[in-house]
Amino acid sequence: MAPYFNKIAKNKSIKAFVDGITTAVIGALVGSVVVIATRSITDIPTALIAGGAAVALVYVKKIQEPHIIVIAALLGILIKSI
Repeated sequence: MAPYFNKIAKNKSIKAFVDGITTAVIGALVGSVVVIATRSITDIPTALIAGGAAVALVYVKKIQEPHIIVIAALLGILIKSI
C-alpha cells in the first residue's frame, strides 16, 4: 500500500480535496463549539473556567485535554459548593 499512498499523496487534485475537507471539518467543529458554548456558559464562574481552559489549551503545550476536563470539573464543583 505504501507505494500507492506516495503516488496518491503527490497528486495535486487529491491534495486540494484533502485541504477542502480539512477546512470543512474545522468549520463544523468551530460552529459546534460556538453553539455548545452559548448554551453552556451561563454565568461568571463558567465563563472563567471556559476562559482558563482556552488559555491553557493555547499556551500550555504539554497539557492534555482530559487533564483540563478534570481540572474544570473540580473547579466547578468547588465553586458551586462555596
